[in-house]
Amino acid sequence: MGTTEGRRRGREHGGPPGRGPGTAPAPRGIAARAGGWSARHRWTAVTVWVLFVVLAMGLGSAAGRVDVSDSDQMSGEISQAERIIEDSGLEEPVSESVLVQGVDSSTSATDKEFRDGVAAVMAAVERTGEAVDVTSPYDTRTISKDGRSALVQFNMRGDPETASERVEPVIKAVDGVQEQHKDTLRIAEIGGASMNKTFEDAFGDDFKQAEISAVPVALGILLIAFGALVAALLPIALALTAIIATMGLMGVVSHVMPMSETANSVMLLVGLAVGVDYCLFYLRREREEREAGRDAATALRIAAATSGRAVIVSGVTVCVAMAGMLFTGLAEFKAMGLASLMVVAVAMVGSVTVLPALLSLLGERVERGRVPFLNRLKQSKKQRAAAGGAGAGGTGESRVWRAVLGGVLRRPKTALVVAGGALVAIALPAVGMQTQNLTLDQEFGDSLPIVQTYERVNEAFPGGADPAEVVVRADDINAAPVRQALADFRARAVSSGASQGPVEIVTHDAQNIAIIEVPLVGGSDQDRAEKSLGLLRDTVRPATFGTVDGVEAPISGQVAGSKDFNDQLAGAVAPVFAFVVIFAFVLMLLCFRSLTIAVTSIVLNLLSVGAAYGILTAVFQHGWGASLVGAEGVGAIISWLPLFLFVILFGLSMDYHVFVVSRIREARMQGRTTREAITHGVVTTAGVVTSAAVIMVAVFAIFGTLSMQSMKQMGVGLAAAVLIDATIIRGVLLPAIMALLDERNWYFPKWLRWLPDLTHDESVVEGGAGAGDPYEKAGEQPDPVRI
Repeated sequence: MGTTEGRRRGREHGGPPGRGPGTAPAPRGIAARAGGWSARHRWTAVTVWVLFVVLAMGLGSAAGRVDVSDSDQMSGEISQAERIIEDSGLEEPVSESVLVQGVDSSTSATDKEFRDGVAAVMAAVERTGEAVDVTSPYDTRTISKDGRSALVQFNMRGDPETASERVEPVIKAVDGVQEQHKDTLRIAEIGGASMNKTFEDAFGDDFKQAEISAVPVALGILLIAFGALVAALLPIALALTAIIATMGLMGVVSHVMPMSETANSVMLLVGLAVGVDYCLFYLRREREEREAGRDAATALRIAAATSGRAVIVSGVTVCVAMAGMLFTGLAEFKAMGLASLMVVAVAMVGSVTVLPALLSLLGERVERGRVPFLNRLKQSKKQRAAAGGAGAGGTGESRVWRAVLGGVLRRPKTALVVAGGALVAIALPAVGMQTQNLTLDQEFGDSLPIVQTYERVNEAFPGGADPAEVVVRADDINAAPVRQALADFRARAVSSGASQGPVEIVTHDAQNIAIIEVPLVGGSDQDRAEKSLGLLRDTVRPATFGTVDGVEAPISGQVAGSKDFNDQLAGAVAPVFAFVVIFAFVLMLLCFRSLTIAVTSIVLNLLSVGAAYGILTAVFQHGWGASLVGAEGVGAIISWLPLFLFVILFGLSMDYHVFVVSRIREARMQGRTTREAITHGVVTTAGVVTSAAVIMVAVFAIFGTLSMQSMKQMGVGLAAAVLIDATIIRGVLLPAIMALLDERNWYFPKWLRWLPDLTHDESVVEGGAGAGDPYEKAGEQPDPVRI
């Protein structure tokens, strides 16, 4: 019955808006149907879930995981160079260098003790059996212009992939020579293998410990939130099983789209966050309904129809946001996006299937393992609420947020101006945000000796630590025109000012490939090094290899990789931004059937992301309070972080937004005025939103304590944004805006009525205080069709 009279008759009989006493019940949504089936087939649901997790893990283990290769990392010249190497079957060995430098400025490479030091290094390195092609700086002319520094160069024997695992004897041998000459010479090793080894030792265990400690931290907070061990363990169990299943699925999917360790870490973070959130939403509502006097079956049915629906809407929105990373064209981002999308989908499905079954099986036993002190505290709160009746907030309501909301709803304009102005002010520093790939000293600081060695090598041999690598492929690498082009390139690289030399050329005759290493002027100064790279690509290469037919000469290397990555990332911002915002808007429009709510959802989420950007810029770029998080002297934001944060935050913010607005809409459909609905919706969800936010902030803050600046920036950015989102956005700005808009919150123009209705009237809880149709009050009639 779609008429106004029908709605009136429905209200008179206590039914859902828009239905009279003789009409058919509202169609049940997916969450309600899934929850009902699981509650009726409890053991079947649990068994199917366990089998799914075991099967996914087994298939993943059997398939193995294919990781992103160097040639897949990005398009352009870097990928082209890597593919030439891979296609030729060449395995570029991992090269290492040992810097020999006089401690005193008067020490010269021609001095006897200096020569003795060089000879001792070469002998010690060769004795390890792990080094090949050890060269003397006197033969390769790798002596600095001031004559105070020299480089002993060699390659690691064996598989390049395992070089960092075998380099320790070489490092110890070099350290032994340093100890013998410590009074006169500075001797230190640097290279791909030694750097990886050092960083793995320094930060690998640190990073893994942060991942492991996230679970007990979350469990501790859940114990405080629920006061019972069984109730606290349920969200952790759901999150962990979702993560385990996704790890297995990643192995299978990686044969189509390669994965990575970074994607695995991001998946773990996102999986823990949403897995705990979704279970919290569901469990808190079921608990609330039981405390309100409903029987277990009714409480579970209401939780499935309300919180279950919010979980699905939120999960789909988060999946859409994560899918935005697939549009970057960057293999690492695509891997992170797909892994995050999968874990969110798995956690969402688990929340609306196995969770209702577990709650049905446990019944009152979900309250077992009570923490005595917390239990007494919670009982005291319940007694105060019961004594105060509805005015005290009732079951599940937050007295603190009720007090805050009282002020917000009395003066919504003031609240909007103050809170909105504060967030805009916080976001303002982001206008001048500078992004770049962090240099070694920015990423790790100067506490590691190898970082100091890196700086000394770049100072003595500009660009020597990160040379450009030109991969030349020809039909005949020894043909006269090609050899002339190689010679010309070497000469012009120096004469053009792109390099100070020495330019090294290694020819592989059997593969018709030559590899040229060009130290770039600028060294660790990224801007200057990129200008030198531009000279090579735009001037030197066309004038040399460009004149010979059939020659390919892509230029790669650390500087080239950084520049190409940033260029490709910049090109991906607009499509990713548009995709995420447009699809999130459409989902909000369909799921709440309100143009106003869809628009305000996007605006509030963008404001939350903007505030996070502002905090990042202020702390890590401008150094405001940087000492508090150990970020002094960084001066920039790592290039991949803004886009990554936008996608992650936009998705996670929707968790809270959907949960709170769903509860407000439910209260409005029960007949409350919009302001009463806002109060009820916010104060009844404040506890679960606060608990979920505290867990996320705590987990992300753990990563903010790591020494790597990229991880520190990610942790601080995520923690700050979630904190802002759960407090200022959801507790102040959202209710203030909705109070000002009043009935216009439910505005849905007639020209959009053809859209499918995903609101579902099952969200109306029996026994509500009358009924009121928000869409009718807004002057529009909802489309009667339900899907």
